[in-house]
Amino acid sequence: MIRYLTGGESHGRTMTAILDGMPSGLSIKESTINNDLYRRMLGYGRGKRMKIEADKVQIISGLRRSVTMGSPITLAINNVDHSIDRLPVVLNARPGHADLSGVMKYDLKDIRSVLERASARETVSRVSVGAVCKALLAEFGIEIASHVVAIGGVEAQTKDLGFDRLVSKAERSPVRCADSDASGLMCAEIDDATEEGDTLGGVFELIARGVPVGLGSYTQWDRRIEARLSYAVMSIQAVRGVSFGAGFEMAGMRGSMVHDEIFHDKKRGFYRTTNNAGGIEGGMTTGEAIVIQAVMKPIATLMSPLSSVNIRTKAKALANVERSDVCAVPAAGVVGEAVMAIELANAMIEKFGGDSLREMKRNYGGYLDQIKKI
Repeated sequence: MIRYLTGGESHGRTMTAILDGMPSGLSIKESTINNDLYRRMLGYGRGKRMKIEADKVQIISGLRRSVTMGSPITLAINNVDHSIDRLPVVLNARPGHADLSGVMKYDLKDIRSVLERASARETVSRVSVGAVCKALLAEFGIEIASHVVAIGGVEAQTKDLGFDRLVSKAERSPVRCADSDASGLMCAEIDDATEEGDTLGGVFELIARGVPVGLGSYTQWDRRIEARLSYAVMSIQAVRGVSFGAGFEMAGMRGSMVHDEIFHDKKRGFYRTTNNAGGIEGGMTTGEAIVIQAVMKPIATLMSPLSSVNIRTKAKALANVERSDVCAVPAAGVVGEAVMAIELANAMIEKFGGDSLREMKRNYGGYLDQIKKI
């Protein structure tokens, strides 16, 4: 089973992660991880810090000659801006952030000690872990992608695009949206919000294709794969809702319109022509693409701050203003890919076992042969 921990503060010296449970024999290059770290930094509406940081990983342990040994993998990303001890005390809590609850819970006198760890800067560590897990999944033909489907009330129309076109168009968009018309409107919305000192949220979609049938289980609540994926995606800072497949639209549809009919032929085996379930039924993957949509709220730091209270004097004040993004939905999609990859890699290791990649592949091949005979 995969286990990982992240460490580090937004303006601390280094963001770190320790990943345990990866099989031996997996080839990993720092450049592969750096590619996703770079993608996380992009997106129209990102703040000035993204122009400062380089975000390049150092693999400190767990590899020999760029191949995993089965031991814990330590990943480190240095912060260029590591001024944590010189930054001023923060006393005015931001509505929508961890500020107030954090100082109350941990008996702190300075909100800085909360926001440094609660910051979404932490996700740089998770993206690095996710990139390693993507490399494992790729060995089994599993691909993960994300794209933005809504920002600030502007919704994209992408239902007719296949996976490859969707990914290609999204990666060329400044907001990672595959609908070029919607992409332009989203950028305009971000410009308006910037001028008004405000922020924007939106919706991103995650897609995993090539996932085999049978990951997860119906036998216990905590083994259901959608529960584990939901847990992971909801852990991303500012994400407030998750749905699968047709999601909340199902509430207004009849069962005959929702459920994906089952077909069979000798070449393909069992298959569906629709995927309203989003690739999961009864706590298990169906073999169809896993499709998740996640809602991200607007970022809590506003350049035109909301009313708040000074935690020391209790006097009315304006909320603290930190250097921040106007919109980070495109970046959140990259983080979503990472946490999705971590959970799917974990499910693959759980299902197929093996301390080495070769052993895991042997078990996987036997399973595929088994299900073909059903």
